[in-house]
Amino acid sequence: MALEATTTLNHPVNQVAAVFADEAFQRHVSELVGGKLESFTVDGDTASAFTATIVRQVPTGRLPELAKKFVGEHLTVTQVEKWSAPDADGSRHSDISVKVAGAPVDVTAVQRLVSEGAGTRLELSGTVSSSIPLLGGKIADAAEPFVGKALNIEATQAEAWLAGEIH
Repeated sequence: MALEATTTLNHPVNQVAAVFADEAFQRHVSELVGGKLESFTVDGDTASAFTATIVRQVPTGRLPELAKKFVGEHLTVTQVEKWSAPDADGSRHSDISVKVAGAPVDVTAVQRLVSEGAGTRLELSGTVSSSIPLLGGKIADAAEPFVGKALNIEATQAEAWLAGEIH
């Protein structure tokens, strides 16, 4: 299932990237959706290429009943973001992979932070897949809206965080 999203943030790329690499911000996003941040690590200097690994426990209350039967009340989601060093104009990208423990759902995506004047255009493109024969397509179709919504929440919260509206 294809995943596409674009939004604009009113802050420069370096600030947006720094928020995505901020443990307090990741904890806020996790708690906002009723989950908790289990671990957060950054390998490398965030001013250049780095890797962020975010492990969250998230509730399954909004999943379809079919999915909840398999996974229970919570899921452990591991998100690995491999960030590039900034381009000459400050733009960056990250290769994202998401694994869900105990669920046959994988997400691979590329997130681009494109410098646009004083702001940043966030572009996300990727796929949601499931490895279960015959049912995999249905599971991926059911998961895609939740993945897209989670990524949109992160972008919206990053804008509010940078504007000083939350902390």
